[in-house]
Amino acid sequence: MNPGLTVAVIDDDEAVLDSLRMMLGRYDFKVHSFTSAEDYLANRDRESACCVVCDVRLPDMSGLELQAELQKRKSAVPVVLITGHGDINMAVSAVKAGAHDFLEKPFSPDRLIETIKAAVDKAHNRLAEDRELQRLASRVNELSDRQKQVMDLAVKGLSNKEIAQNLQISPRTVETYRAWVMEKTGARNIAELVRLAMRLQDAEHRLSPPS
Repeated sequence: MNPGLTVAVIDDDEAVLDSLRMMLGRYDFKVHSFTSAEDYLANRDRESACCVVCDVRLPDMSGLELQAELQKRKSAVPVVLITGHGDINMAVSAVKAGAHDFLEKPFSPDRLIETIKAAVDKAHNRLAEDRELQRLASRVNELSDRQKQVMDLAVKGLSNKEIAQNLQISPRTVETYRAWVMEKTGARNIAELVRLAMRLQDAEHRLSPPS
């Protein structure tokens, strides 16, 4: 059972929409249906959906173009593409570009439900990770400029003595700054600090607001 979970279904074929509405309704999903990607994007409640199920081929904006637009908007809603036999190469390309998965027609109800659940679970895990990284970034931003310099150089593998020489301060001062960095970030050792810095760097673009 999936009480409270909403799926947005997009297909220009009303018969397909009706079939998917009934199929998902039997598993207690709430369904918002749209006949075009543009209608979905114009809907104020689109972010209430936990997953988008969209046909690859649509009259105007395609499923691939919708997936690209949602990525551009930094949307956390996962996209599952429905494909015909001739659309598989396009669907594979879309998955590589960020779509969660694709289903080749015809597909069973169990396959659809399993795919949606996997997409929702992955999105929830990503959201939790993003929130953790945002908290970590906030703690790093509380460091002074000098402490950030020490952190950057430590992550690059420089010793306290090398950092001191680079910044023209004493090794003892470096130790103090480094201790503050470790306490603020929660890193227990330099290896953890390196991993945290790499995670922040990798997430910087993904978490930044769209231009």
